[in-house]
Amino acid sequence: MSHLLSEAEALLRRAEWTVIRRLDGLLAGDCRNLFYGPGVELAALREYNVDDDTRHMDWNATARLQIPHVQQHIAERVLTAWFLLDLSASSEFGSRHVTKRTTAIQFVAAIAGLLARGGNRIGALIYGDSLEAVMPPRTGRAHVRFLLEQILARSVSPNPAPTNLRDFFRAALPVLRRRSVVFVVSDFISATGWTDLFARLAQRHETVAVTLSDPAEIELPEIGLATVRDMETGESLFVDTRDESFRARFSAIVQRRKAELHTSFRRAGADILELSTASDVSTSVLRFVDSRKRRSRITGVRGRPQYVA
Repeated sequence: MSHLLSEAEALLRRAEWTVIRRLDGLLAGDCRNLFYGPGVELAALREYNVDDDTRHMDWNATARLQIPHVQQHIAERVLTAWFLLDLSASSEFGSRHVTKRTTAIQFVAAIAGLLARGGNRIGALIYGDSLEAVMPPRTGRAHVRFLLEQILARSVSPNPAPTNLRDFFRAALPVLRRRSVVFVVSDFISATGWTDLFARLAQRHETVAVTLSDPAEIELPEIGLATVRDMETGESLFVDTRDESFRARFSAIVQRRKAELHTSFRRAGADILELSTASDVSTSVLRFVDSRKRRSRITGVRGRPQYVA
């Protein structure tokens, strides 16, 4: 396990140099104003959702607008943040020497390391074929290193089952009792039927959907005759990537799936942060943070969820 500890420490140090120091400057040392949460300082009003706590109803706004509204507050000085990490078999894919799994772990190291500097509590749930690990929220850099060590220790089952995020979210909901900031890190390649539970999660917590992708999953490379294999089912298919009509159909299906995902996230009230194995994690994170800061300055309050690539 010593090599895992060393790898976790190296990941955290790299995140501190590439992301956290830059974010500290952007946030002036305080990340709490990026997130909603339990607190006393009013940040925004939004329409009431069925799972909202009625104690947060703003009756004046409800009477004036004739639509039920609830108050959202800037989080207290100490946040509770959870990482819901999908490390199912498809996360092992990467066409450019970096896998989606590696990208996900780099993201966790950066954001968890940043939050730990402010004394916030950080926990994680890991999904493989099922909910494999629950690491309760704790504070401190040593805890972040422990989380990374546990994540790095996870390996894909030799006989993986198809991903079912519905099972993951169903198991996660009772664990996340206190209102928190939740990062759902996944490629969202899953059996259908999970969107309603994701919406419940987003109604209870401030949720960011962190989507993982690889360029080869978005635009099929022209490499001639090739065998492609589903990493979760093992099913193989022989295709001719020189066929322009086939590549066009493939691209259309991918774009339609992406649009459907983003529609589900927005309807649930979640922000979207897209990470690619071909892009630098720090750049994507910095763009996301800067966009939220600019949105707050322009509107005076934080508006509807957004998409950041």
